[in-house]
Parts: sequence; C-alpha cells; structure tokens
Amino acid sequence: MTSENLNNTLAAIDEINRQDPNTILSNDISQAKELVYGQQMTDCLKQYWPESNELLQIAVRAQHIKRWQLKRTEFSEGKTGYYQWRIAQGKFHAELTANIMLEQGYTTDQSEQCAAIIRKENLNTNSDSQTLEDVACLVFLMHYFDEFAAKYTEQDNEAKIVRIVQLTWKKMSEQAHDIALGLTLPEHLGVIVTKALS
Repeated sequence: MTSENLNNTLAAIDEINRQDPNTILSNDISQAKELVYGQQMTDCLKQYWPESNELLQIAVRAQHIKRWQLKRTEFSEGKTGYYQWRIAQGKFHAELTANIMLEQGYTTDQSEQCAAIIRKENLNTNSDSQTLEDVACLVFLMHYFDEFAAKYTEQDNEAKIVRIVQLTWKKMSEQAHDIALGLTLPEHLGVIVTKALS
C-alpha cells in the first residue's frame, strides 16, 4: 500500500516538473521533459525494484526536479565547471524535495534521509543511493542513449560515446549490469555497448 503522504509528495514533484519549459515527444505528445523523465525513473524502479521503500521512491521521482533552474551556462566550461554544476544540481534537487516532504507530513529525519539519497551520498554503504544511480543509468540506456550516441556519431567521435558507456557502467551495481545486458537495444547501440565492455 502506498501512503497518502507518498502520493501527495509525488504529485507535488510532478506539478513542479510540469512547469519545465523544455519539452520532448512522449507517446507522440509534446510533454514537459522533466515530468516525463521523473515518470520514466519511477517506471524503471517499479519494474526492477518493486519492493522499494517510500524514501527511495520519492528520491527517484525527484532526481531531476526543476532541473532547468540551474543552467549549465552559469558555471565555467570544461570538466571542473561540469562537476560543480552537477554537485549544485544535486544539492538543489535534494533541498527542494526535502521541503516538499516536510509540507506533506514527513519528519525532518525522513526528509534528510531522502535528500542524502538524491545527493547520492555513501554509494558504497547506502543501497538506496546505489539503486538511484542504477535507475538513472538504466533510464539513460533505455530512453536517451540513442539520441546521445547520435550526436557523437555525427561528429565521427564514437570513442567518446564508448568512453561514456564505460564510465556509466562503472557507476552501476552488478544487478544493474545484469538488467542492462538484458535490455533489447537497437543493433547500432548494442555494438557500442559491446565495444565499451570489451
């Protein structure tokens, strides 16, 4: 059974993400990008980790909450600026989600635990943080890998996307590796994965 607190929290996250000015086609309908992403994350969690606790369910849905607020261009170019942006995003998503949870009746301790999952703290010791990472990697492979790979293939830079797959693979648990290897990917993407893992 899902609690009323959980349903209300997920609805509040969706309501914020529905305001995303960026849109993508989903089921042939133009929809708010982060709204679709949050629901894809939840669907993946339900499929492969159906017994997940409420805090993880919230963290997964809120992984990119209001992501458009902090723009990449506000940070310096290059790898350092990229990592600064990613860390700032994680803190922003975590704080916003914790505040929503408090409004919906969760305790301060629960909201702080959920925020720690969103910030992906203690990946080696917090199984929920690792599962969030796994779900994010799987959703990338299932829904965004093709478009992402095409960008580098057009630049004749397959080595770059192979490297990105290798880095993604390192973040994933053995369970997520097994799931990923069982995905039915288009042939050209399967070739890239094979090269990355060889």
